[in-house]
Amino acid sequence: MTSPSEPKRNPQQPSRGVRRRYRGPVRLQGDRFYENSTTDQRLLENTDNGATWLHRDPWRVMRIQAEFVEGFGALAELEEAVTVFGSARLERDSAEYAQGVAVGRALADAGYAVITGGGPGAMEAANRGAKEADGLSVGLGIELPFEQGLNDWVDLGIEFRYFFVRKTMFVKYAQAFVCLPGGFGTLDELFEALTLVQTNKVTRFPIILLGSAFWSGLMEWIRGTLVSRGMISPEDVDLLHVTDDVAEVIDIITRSAVELSHPGGHLTAEPQ
Repeated sequence: MTSPSEPKRNPQQPSRGVRRRYRGPVRLQGDRFYENSTTDQRLLENTDNGATWLHRDPWRVMRIQAEFVEGFGALAELEEAVTVFGSARLERDSAEYAQGVAVGRALADAGYAVITGGGPGAMEAANRGAKEADGLSVGLGIELPFEQGLNDWVDLGIEFRYFFVRKTMFVKYAQAFVCLPGGFGTLDELFEALTLVQTNKVTRFPIILLGSAFWSGLMEWIRGTLVSRGMISPEDVDLLHVTDDVAEVIDIITRSAVELSHPGGHLTAEPQ
């Protein structure tokens, strides 16, 4: 049953059956604007027989630059924030969705803005929890070949054309990452953050996997295959924190902030 605070429109579907699409911050509505490819796809594909890319691709740099400027400008004064990842396919009546709402609410209560990909499912859940707790709810959307758009609980929203620009914003303005259950996109974002921390490209901040039953198989593979075959060091496993407790998520993040405020301080994960 829909709660009084919950908008009745399903944010996964356009209103009144109208096709809706975003090109960066621009919203286009109706079939005349609909395309089956994305800006990322057109950037990365190489279908030219000649060298027309020499004249076309350099101009794309200006659009890429504009997206960085827009993102930096919108988020530059953002308070301390935590990025929450997770599947767009989570149903609103699922336990994982409820957990996403709880973690968004807890982060807001702890004084953190909540950043998500701005879509439905786990992203919507975290944004919803933050907004219902009167915290700042941020959504960084992405142009996709199917209709999605920002969910209804986003206070500050930006639509990006390029995945790599969007992912930079996820990392640059976050003090921690929380990963709810998700698919390829969630895993991509998780391992990018993990690689940046492992290689000291960013300050060592916590990466938390929420939902031990979901993440246990991945952790077993990391220990049993990557560590045992020397692909990573045993201490690299400590970069990941696995928990089912939202209160522990907040404790890990706040302890990390305190320890990193002291010279040489860092957070050591509890053994999993």
